[in-house]
Parts: sequence; structure tokens; C-alpha cells
Amino acid sequence: MTRLVNLRPNRGAALALGALPFLILLAAYVIGSNARLAANPDDKLLPSGAALIDSVRSYAFEEDSRSGNVLLWVDTAASLARLSVALVISAVLGISAGLWLGAVPYVRAFAAPFVTALAMIPPLAILPILFIVLGLGEVAKITLIVIGVAPCLIRDLALRAGELPSEQLIKAQTLGASSWLLAVRVILPQLWPRLIDALRLSLGSAWLFLIAAEAIASTEGLGYRIFLVRRYLAMDVILPYVAWITLLAFGTDWLLRMARARWFPWAEVQAA
Repeated sequence: MTRLVNLRPNRGAALALGALPFLILLAAYVIGSNARLAANPDDKLLPSGAALIDSVRSYAFEEDSRSGNVLLWVDTAASLARLSVALVISAVLGISAGLWLGAVPYVRAFAAPFVTALAMIPPLAILPILFIVLGLGEVAKITLIVIGVAPCLIRDLALRAGELPSEQLIKAQTLGASSWLLAVRVILPQLWPRLIDALRLSLGSAWLFLIAAEAIASTEGLGYRIFLVRRYLAMDVILPYVAWITLLAFGTDWLLRMARARWFPWAEVQAA
């Protein structure tokens, strides 16, 4: 008897199954939009496909009459710049602090409780403090994302360092490896794939913190635009922006996954 857990779809079936939820969601939206517009042609909650296309064309391909900019691309560039800087800083902090927390017991005893407490702070709760202390510029927005992402990366990488087989560490020390060489040549290479996985899992939170910061204090950005037009109930603008953010996040996740497979194929084989 073939068990369900042992059945694996081929590539074509996997693609079809992956696309099915999106098609169901699209069909549900079309049905709901048609029903609401039939009852009230002025309904703004679920705009028609034509209205969505008009908004995409206006924001993505036409210059704004006041600023002269193509708003979607200006907002995208601003948001991606903030997010990229914050994720790079978080990755550097995560790999460096996570390495030493996981490798050195004295460092772990000293810093682990503080990092754990820092990771428990809701980042959005301290957003007003960041704006007061750091101002309303880019530093506060980037800092918010770093505070929300870096402690989780540090804890995850420290746990990974502590999970490494003790046999590896003992053999390296038997061959004369110092604490520095043990950390850099044995532990660190095995943390890089985990760092990419942790970044992928943190993308949703990073976007959340970015949107929140842009919504409160910004003059450009995807989050800023969404909260700017919400006062007009402009769902024909909000929905394409949300879809675009989702696509950007999905693309970033895919790039990180491809980078992991390319740079660390041994980790892919081990995971399989």
C-alpha cells in the first residue's frame, strides 16, 4: 500500500498545484467584485479589473502631474533601499553575534539573556521612541527594521552553532585549532546557509516594520503611498501596491533560495 506521505508530484503537477490557490483567490475576487458592482456601480471595496489596470498604468507608466515622477518606481526604489540596508546590517550583526554566542560559553552566558530580552520587545511599540531620538529620517526607519530582525537572526544562528556535532569541534581541537580558528574555519562556514534561511523567514517581518515606519513618517515609499490614498478609499491603488509588495517579497525570497543553492550546494544535499 502506497502511503500518502511517500507520493511526490512531478514538476508539472507541482507547478499546477502551486498555482491553484492563486487562481482560486483570483476567481473569488472576480466573482465578489462583479457581485458588488452589480449591486452598486460606485462600490470602491472591490474595484473592477479595468479600474485596477487604469491605476497600474497611471502609477507605473505615467508621470505624476505635481512631482513629475513615476510614483510606483520612486516608491519602490525608496522602500527597497531602506529594506536592503536594514537587512545587510541585520545579517552582519546576526552572523557575527550569533557565531560568538553559539561558540563561546562565556559570551553566551553574558549576552544571551540580553539578546533574548531584546528579541521580545515589540519593535512597533518603540517606533515613537525611535522617531523622538533619531528623528523622522531614514535612520529611524532602518533602525526599526534592524531591531525587529537582528535579534531573531542572532538567536537562530547561535542555536545553529550550538547544534553542531561535538565530534567536529573535538577533532579540530585535536588538530591544534585555536578558539579563533575553530570559530572561523569550522563553525562559521556552517552558519552561512542558516543565515540565508533565517533572512528568508524574516522577510515578512521586515516588510511589516518598513510599511509601518513609512506610513507614519515618510514622503515616499510603498507604505507611505498606501496610507496616503487610504483616506480616499482608493482600493484600486491599494490593491496593486499590496500585490506589488507581495511580488517583491516573493522575488527576494526566490533570489535568496537560489543563492543558497548556488553558494552552498553541500547544504542543499544535506537538507535533502
